[in-house]
Amino acid sequence: MLGLGSIVGTGIFVSIGTAAGSAGSAVIAAIAVAAVVAMFNGLSSAQLAAAHPVSGGTYEYGYRWLHPCLGFTAGWMFLCAKSASAATAALGFAGYLLNLLQWDAAFWRIPFGLAAVTVVTVLVLSGIRLSSLFNSIVVSVTLMALVFFVVAGLPAAIQRGPDTFARSQTESAWGWPGFLEACALMFVAYTGYGRIATLGEEIRVPRRNIPISIIMTLLISMFLYVSVGWIAVATVGAETLSRATNEAAAPLEVVARQFDILGAGTIVAIGAITSMLGVLLNLVLGLSRVVLAMGRRTDLPAFFGKLNRDGTTPFAAVIGVTSIISGLVLLGNVKITWSFSAFTVLIYYAMTNLSALQMGPHERRYPRVVPWLGLISCLFLACWVDRFVWITGVGLIAAGLAWWSVARWLTRFR
Repeated sequence: MLGLGSIVGTGIFVSIGTAAGSAGSAVIAAIAVAAVVAMFNGLSSAQLAAAHPVSGGTYEYGYRWLHPCLGFTAGWMFLCAKSASAATAALGFAGYLLNLLQWDAAFWRIPFGLAAVTVVTVLVLSGIRLSSLFNSIVVSVTLMALVFFVVAGLPAAIQRGPDTFARSQTESAWGWPGFLEACALMFVAYTGYGRIATLGEEIRVPRRNIPISIIMTLLISMFLYVSVGWIAVATVGAETLSRATNEAAAPLEVVARQFDILGAGTIVAIGAITSMLGVLLNLVLGLSRVVLAMGRRTDLPAFFGKLNRDGTTPFAAVIGVTSIISGLVLLGNVKITWSFSAFTVLIYYAMTNLSALQMGPHERRYPRVVPWLGLISCLFLACWVDRFVWITGVGLIAAGLAWWSVARWLTRFR
């Protein structure tokens, strides 16, 4: 449920429209390609988490199997990537809610996004048990809304699909660069399984439960994404889907209003609203645990590595993470935040696969070809995101490594 709460959210309710703007009707194929890449990475994450079940994910794996420099880079990329994803989720929540209320999205999107971040912060600070209960409720509502979307939209998709796909192919020419960018954008939508790995210290029997949870999460989300993507594109076309994302950040609600069912748009909007809160919750949980691990090693200021008095919640880490997310929400643009997340998360999972390649035979659960395929596909797709985003991401890697070098140098004098 934690994995689905992270995956089934922003990717299906918001980023599918962004990817459609890059690949057109070929976005459905991009969803399938991204799912295959996600499976490679999921299997690598599963065997790493089973062998080394601690909070921190690839940040910890990089330290153990690679080099401290690469371990820090993985943690730094995780923070950058998932902070941007969380900001996209907050803006998506605001977009769907405002569309439902028929308020001015341009004016209220940022305040509502900040309000969502505040609510999730309070939930996370209350402890993981309450957070998990809330997440289970949210995921249940979201899955029911998506199943409704697929069933209710099937007649319209079958009726309009041939004309919609034919019109899309004649109106627009989508090349390989756009298709590969869409693959990169949709890959990010599957990466919520990483939340499971980062909670390794808080899960019973992690060697058994973590791999099972990751694989089940990916299989369910693959089916949902392909089904919903086909229904959406067949009903209104890729161009309309992209335009609805840019203007209101609520593409699936726009599609559902084309169904011949009263209140279909409202049902989908409610599912999207709860889903975005679930995504935010899981991202803050995962991010704060990585910050906790980095603080313990003084890769970040040491106060981030401390728990509260009860020893249950990393209070400072949660506040730090939600402050960064709030800053990104102020950008108010889902395309910028999601594209930035795409580049940084691909670099992060390249580190994951590189770590898996260094595992010994007694630790490995899957053939070495799996992490090799994951590594190559992540690095390849990272080259196809927007050039400005790519340059910014490289700059952030350099800035992070500069900070890490200074921090290492300062520790010698303590």
